[in-house]
Amino acid sequence: MSARSPFAVEARGLSKVYRRWGRSRAFGTLKSAFLGRGFGKALAPSDTVAALSDVSFDVKRGETFGVIGANGSGKSTLLKLVAGLFKPTSGTLRVDGKVSALIELGAGFHPEISGRENVVINGVMLGLTRREIEKKLPSIIEFSGLSEFIDEPVKTYSSGMYVRLGFAVAVHVDPEVLVVDEVLAVGDEAFARRCLDTIKEFSARGKTIFFVSHSLALVEELCDRVLYLHGGRVAGLAEPREMLAAYRLNVSAGEGTRLLAEHAVEQETLRAEEASAPPAAAPGPGSEAPAPPSERSRRWGDRSATIDGVRLLGADGAERYAFRTGEAVTVEIEATPARPLADFVFGVGLFTPEDVCVHGSNTEIDGFAPGGFDGTARVRLTLARCDLGPGTYLIDVAVHARNGTPYDYWRGACRFRVDSARTEAGIWAPERSWATEGGVTWVRT
Repeated sequence: MSARSPFAVEARGLSKVYRRWGRSRAFGTLKSAFLGRGFGKALAPSDTVAALSDVSFDVKRGETFGVIGANGSGKSTLLKLVAGLFKPTSGTLRVDGKVSALIELGAGFHPEISGRENVVINGVMLGLTRREIEKKLPSIIEFSGLSEFIDEPVKTYSSGMYVRLGFAVAVHVDPEVLVVDEVLAVGDEAFARRCLDTIKEFSARGKTIFFVSHSLALVEELCDRVLYLHGGRVAGLAEPREMLAAYRLNVSAGEGTRLLAEHAVEQETLRAEEASAPPAAAPGPGSEAPAPPSERSRRWGDRSATIDGVRLLGADGAERYAFRTGEAVTVEIEATPARPLADFVFGVGLFTPEDVCVHGSNTEIDGFAPGGFDGTARVRLTLARCDLGPGTYLIDVAVHARNGTPYDYWRGACRFRVDSARTEAGIWAPERSWATEGGVTWVRT
């Protein structure tokens, strides 16, 4: 008798292609298929979409295997293949052992019959005998916490109740491979913790768990290894911290691209508004300072000088709006005076979206006394290390008189994203080190 494979799941060159629906050439009925001779025709590439392409991996027995990726990356398709709900278009997939899946909310439940009857039917579908189901039924009902509603039609259940019943059935089948999708996010906190405890118990008993979640903290807590899917392809497969860091940085890069495009549109809109606005009269000696801005104002000042544009630059001088903790960031301000000025200060403020000031400075604070400002100029402030924690941040820029009278103050002139390869908390992420003396040791990970 040959030894059993050490892998519970083996995938080689796995691909899944779907047909696009609603195309003009698609037939809608059996009759139209015959009349149009639609059967037997190969689909053109434009009629299909590849959900998975050439995906290969192994899952060891007893391993908790995570799958991460953006919406549309193929995670749910992969789980349905592993659960046996779909067949691959090409490639091979071998799953060794009884599989129980909690993939779609209420999948397999009949809305018109009671929760008790649905438990029996689902248990039989998952491979249990009627006697086994009857024996496990009290435990399933107790785990779900739905004893008061178990004889009500499931169409009267909330989404959370669906999840409770579905998960209770799935785990009591005692599968060798448990497949769990994002549906756990629907349950309440207490039940979610019970589910997570059950998953950990399964893992301790040597069961294989295939786990998908958008909660990266949960993936890091539960999983031994993580598969990162991007656009239906394998972007990486490694231990959780490495894959989660790669995923966060890729998300940040995509967010940076979006912010770059939005910033360009906003700057162009601003220039158009400035060009169409009537010129503001420069204040004369003794004139009153402009009224303070309202809470909703984003820009104010007497326009003795005008900020024409703001950009963020990386260490290579390229414009960008996504950075990693510790990278250099340059804020570039382009401004033009309405008349030659001898009294001017340039300032930059860094804020969270909740309007918490992270840092602020200006040329006067940093020891630059004004000389002359008589034409369009670019002023750059460089932060050699942007030691910010992961998050989104806003930049305020200003040019004003030394007494604080604003020439042009622009709140939220640009927005950028910071991410870190390591887990951080808070808005400051300094370089740090640990030391100890006495009776404590550790192993560096």
